[in-house]
Amino acid sequence: MGEDLSGAMTSLTLRVSDLAGEWDRTGLIPLELLRELGAEGRLCAEVPEQYGGWGLSSLHSGAYTAHVGGLCSSLRSVMTSQGMAAWTVQRLGTAEQAADLLPRLTGGALAAVGFSEPGAGSDLAAMATTVRRDGDTVVVDGHKKWVTAAHYADLLVVVGRQEDGAVAVVVPTGTPGVRIERIADPLGCRAAGHADVHLDGVRLPADSVLGGHGLPTALLVTTALAYGRMSVAWGCVGILRACLAAATAHATVREQFGRPLAEHQLVAGHIADLYTAEQVATRVCEHASRCWDEGSPDQVVATVLAKHVSATQAARGAATAVQVLASAGSRDGHTVARAYRDAKLMEIIEGSSELCRLMLARHALSAPGTP
Repeated sequence: MGEDLSGAMTSLTLRVSDLAGEWDRTGLIPLELLRELGAEGRLCAEVPEQYGGWGLSSLHSGAYTAHVGGLCSSLRSVMTSQGMAAWTVQRLGTAEQAADLLPRLTGGALAAVGFSEPGAGSDLAAMATTVRRDGDTVVVDGHKKWVTAAHYADLLVVVGRQEDGAVAVVVPTGTPGVRIERIADPLGCRAAGHADVHLDGVRLPADSVLGGHGLPTALLVTTALAYGRMSVAWGCVGILRACLAAATAHATVREQFGRPLAEHQLVAGHIADLYTAEQVATRVCEHASRCWDEGSPDQVVATVLAKHVSATQAARGAATAVQVLASAGSRDGHTVARAYRDAKLMEIIEGSSELCRLMLARHALSAPGTP
C-alpha cells in the first residue's frame, strides 16, 4: 500500500471527522465518499496488491477494522460487506473471475452479500433462493433479507441452491428482475444501507456463478461468513474503544457531590469493566487473526469465539458507557448512544450469539478434556 497503516488510519479519521453522528441520523453515508474509499482499496484491505488491494494480513486488517469501527460502525459494516464479497470471490471464484471482479471491488464498485431469507436466518440450510441452469445462462429467483450495503451496491454476491448443491452467484444490481427495498429505521448501523433484495427471474451468464459449480451448503456458507465474522469481531473492539474513551473523558470532568465521577467507586468499577471488556475482545481477536495468518486448524473455532466474545462484550460495554454518561450520552447521534444500538446488532448478524454458543459447545464436546 502507498501509505503505512497508521497514516491510513489518521487519513480516514480526518475524512470521517465528526460526521458519523450525522450519517447515523440521516441513515446515509455519501455515495461519492464510499466510491472514493473503495477506489483507494480501503474497503477490502486484505485483497492482494496485484488486484489493487492493500494485501494486509488478518492481524493488520483487524487493527484497521477496529479503527474504522471506533469511528463509525455503519462505515465498518459497508467495509465488512465489501471484504466479504472480495473474500468469497478469492476463495470460490476461478482465476479469471478473480482477475475480473477483484479490481472492480478495489476500483470504486460497491458490493453486498446476500445470505438470510424470510425462512432462513441462522438455519441457512433452509435457503429457498434458487439458481437454475438454462443453457448458457442461469436464472435466479428468491428473496434475501437484511442485506448490509445493498442500498449502495453495484454487485450482489447471492448464495442460493442449485441442483447439485449451493452456489454463490454475482448479480449486477441493474439486472432486470432485481429489486432492492431499503429497510427503514434499522435499530443499529443506520447508515449501512441495509435492504431486502427481491430476485424475480434474474437471468445471468452462466459464468456469473463463482467457480461454476455447486458446493455443500455448509462449506459455502462457512467460507463466506468467516471473513464477515472476523470483521465484525474487530469492529466490536473499535466500539469498545470508543465507549471507553467517551466514558473516561466524561468521568474525569463531570462532578457529583463535589468530586469527579471517576472518584466514585461504583463509577470507577464501570470504567474498570469497560477496560476489561476492551482488553478481552482485543486479545481474542488477535488470537483469531494469528490463526488466520498462520493457517492454523483452530481458525474456524477461533473466529467464532472472537465474534461471540467481542459482540457480547461490546453490547455490555456500550450499555455501561451509556450508564456512565447518563443524560449526556442519551441523545441521538452521540457516540455511546450510537454504540448502544450498533453493538446490539452485532450480537445478531453474521451468526447470532445463540448460534455461536452452540458452535462453541459442539467444539468443546467434540474434544472433552482438551485445554
